[in-house]
Amino acid sequence: MSIATELAAELKDAMLKKDARRRDVIRQVQTEITVARSAPGYDESKDDAVVQGVIESYSKRMQKSVAEYEGYGERGADMADKLKFEVRYLSQWMPQRLDEAATRALIESKIAELGVAGDEKSAGRVTGTIMKDHKDEVDGALVNRLVRELLA
Repeated sequence: MSIATELAAELKDAMLKKDARRRDVIRQVQTEITVARSAPGYDESKDDAVVQGVIESYSKRMQKSVAEYEGYGERGADMADKLKFEVRYLSQWMPQRLDEAATRALIESKIAELGVAGDEKSAGRVTGTIMKDHKDEVDGALVNRLVRELLA
């Protein structure tokens, strides 16, 4: 079953159960999927990848917003909780990434392989190599942060 089909079934279930939080996040993601499908160069044969990309992009934006709303204290607590729910809920359709410890180990081995330990100017080279070889396995922002940290 495609991810889009699963989302449609989840939306129907959420509406029947009057689950507004699930309903709202699914509708928002479906709207963004529609926009992505109407973009030039859309390839229907890669629909699941497009849908997964939209979900991942949306989740990253919401994760960044959580920190902002948490900064508002009690006034932003409800919105932060809503966004945390959305990120958790959508995670079931996102690809599983390596955790921080596994990513750190991968970076350390790549730094040793390239022989650039302590060379901060090689951060782009290390990050680029890892992203080229392990793009679907790692989170780019985490890789960037850890590479800079390990080369410092």
